[in-house]
Amino acid sequence: MPQQFQLGLDTFGDATLGLDGEPLSHAQVIRNVVDEAVLADELGLSFIGIGEHHRADYAVSAPDVVLAAIAARTKNIRLGSAVTVLSSDDPIRVYQRFSTLDAISSGRAEVILGRGSFTESFPLFGFPLSKYEELFEEKLDLLSALVTEEPVTWEGSFRPPLSEQHVFPPIENGRLTTWIGVGGSPQSVVRAAHYGMPLMLAIIGGDPVRFRPYVELYQQALDQLGKDHLPIGQHSPGFVTETDDEAIDLLFPHYQAMHARIGRERGWPPLSQDQFVSEAGPHGALMIGSPDTVAAKIARSAAALELTRFDLKYSLGTLPHEHLMSCIRLYGEEVAPRVHALLAKEG
Repeated sequence: MPQQFQLGLDTFGDATLGLDGEPLSHAQVIRNVVDEAVLADELGLSFIGIGEHHRADYAVSAPDVVLAAIAARTKNIRLGSAVTVLSSDDPIRVYQRFSTLDAISSGRAEVILGRGSFTESFPLFGFPLSKYEELFEEKLDLLSALVTEEPVTWEGSFRPPLSEQHVFPPIENGRLTTWIGVGGSPQSVVRAAHYGMPLMLAIIGGDPVRFRPYVELYQQALDQLGKDHLPIGQHSPGFVTETDDEAIDLLFPHYQAMHARIGRERGWPPLSQDQFVSEAGPHGALMIGSPDTVAAKIARSAAALELTRFDLKYSLGTLPHEHLMSCIRLYGEEVAPRVHALLAKEG
């Protein structure tokens, strides 16, 4: 277990309700996200990741812009995406936006690359959904060349070739920290190892320990490629309150509504409270409950998966900003020290 285990946060900037039950504007949600990140920095948390979506139930479509605003109001917290939907973006512009963020933040930028869980960005930006896999493969190949900070000579199928191309601004010190987000595909795990990028496991259901074979596959692939072992992170939904019952009572209506909204698009059956409580249990992926409960679950995952960092996805449907702020405070003040103590005890 790494000595400097890190605890971070992720948010998708979910469109939330006010305490009066009325929907907030997307503009207000974005301002609230900035305030949430400022609190996380004040509490000494390691990372804030912001997702990219292009639909009405999420407010953030340009995470790098929000992260730049956060950079101006924070000092230490690292700043990244969660995730950047590379398949429908331009790798050069991704690099430029995050190298600019790195400059603004004095070296705190990260990018987590993924294919995302929604498809709205493909028609929006004019990319064929039928080329979903090919687009990601090719664009990842180009971005992996860009982050070396060397002039790039490259050729692919979806854009003109590059010849000894410099891309600006360069990273001031070192290179841009670039993760690959994985939802459980062995091919994605091997791909992360091939490009020498840290692995972020998106675990949103079931027992996190079941991802142990992917960790072993990643480490074996790195060994076979002659690469050093790299950081491994976990992203999972969570919500911290004073007691387990309070967390379930507050969150379930919002989480159930979010599940139903997405489920209508994907053919999911309704989520029952029993199913929700099961996922919030000791072996479920939802890190929900009191500080003791959440800390024990995070420590269990960290030990089993040899994690370097855990990121709590604290925005969950329409749950109001005030509850999110309380969750962040408990996570930073109560959960983090408990996790560190539990991991130290395990050695």
